[in-house]
Amino acid sequence: MITRRQAIGSTLSLAATTSLGPIAACAAAPSAGRLKQSVSRWCYEKIPLDDLCAFAAKIGMQGIDLLQPADYEVPRKHGLRCTMGYAADGMTIANGLNRRENHAAIEAAFRVGIPQAKKSDVPNVIAFPGNRRGMSDEEGAANTVAGLNRVKRIAEDNGVTICLELLNSKVDHADYMADHTAWGARVMEQVNSPNVKLLYDIYHMQIMEGDLIDTIRKNIKWIGHFHTGGVPGRHELNDTQEVNWHGVARAVADLNFQGYFAHEFVPAGDPLPALREAVRICTV
Repeated sequence: MITRRQAIGSTLSLAATTSLGPIAACAAAPSAGRLKQSVSRWCYEKIPLDDLCAFAAKIGMQGIDLLQPADYEVPRKHGLRCTMGYAADGMTIANGLNRRENHAAIEAAFRVGIPQAKKSDVPNVIAFPGNRRGMSDEEGAANTVAGLNRVKRIAEDNGVTICLELLNSKVDHADYMADHTAWGARVMEQVNSPNVKLLYDIYHMQIMEGDLIDTIRKNIKWIGHFHTGGVPGRHELNDTQEVNWHGVARAVADLNFQGYFAHEFVPAGDPLPALREAVRICTV
C-alpha cells in the first residue's frame, strides 16, 4: 500500500519521462461538471508542476491540491489555484492537535501560514490530530477541539478553511486518531466554525467504515473537502476498484457541495490518461 509519505517508484519513473507531447494530444474538456475537481501534487511529483497544471487546466480541473507555500503561485499562471495548502509544517500526520503541548507551535505557524494562503487565494489548509499513542479518543477529541478553538479565529478572519483530515488506521496510518467520521463530526460540532471542516478522504473512509454516500449525506455540513483514491491499493478510479466513483460524485454534487473534489490516487499505469479518466468518471 502506498501513502503520500512513500516513494512512488516505478509509476513516477514513468511520469518523469512524460513530456508535453501527450499533454498537447489530450482533447480539451470544457467543464468537469458540477464538482470542482483538483489533483494532489504528491501523486505526480516527478511531473514538473507547470506541466501538471497545464494538463489539469486542459481537462477541466480547477486546481492543484497539497502544495507548499513556495508553489502557491504556480497554478495561477494556468488559470487554476492551489486548492489545499500546507500552512503548518510542524504539524504532521502522527503529531498534531490532539496534544496540548503542540498547540502554541501550531498557532504560531498558522498565524503566518494562513494569511500567506489568503494572499495566494488558497481556500483551504490541512490539519491533523495526530496518533493516539495510548490516548483515549475522548481526551484526544477534547484536546483537538481546544487546539482548533485557538486557531479558528485566524481562519475566520482570513476567509481560509482549516480542514482536519480523516485517515484510515487499518492499512496506511496505524494508530491515527481521526479514523472514523463520527469522531471528526463530534470535533467539528464542538468547534462550530464555518472555517473549520473535515477533509473527508473517500479512500480512507471506505477502508474504515464504508457506507460512503449515506455517511456523506449525514455529515455534509461538517465536510469542507474531499479526496479520492481507488480501493484497494489507492490506484486508478476504474473497474478494478470497489467504489462506484460516479455514484459517489453524483451524491456529493446533489448536495450542492461547493468545495473541492480532489483526486489523490497513485496511478499504476500511464499517469496523465489515468487522471483524465478519473475526471471523466467523476464528472456529473
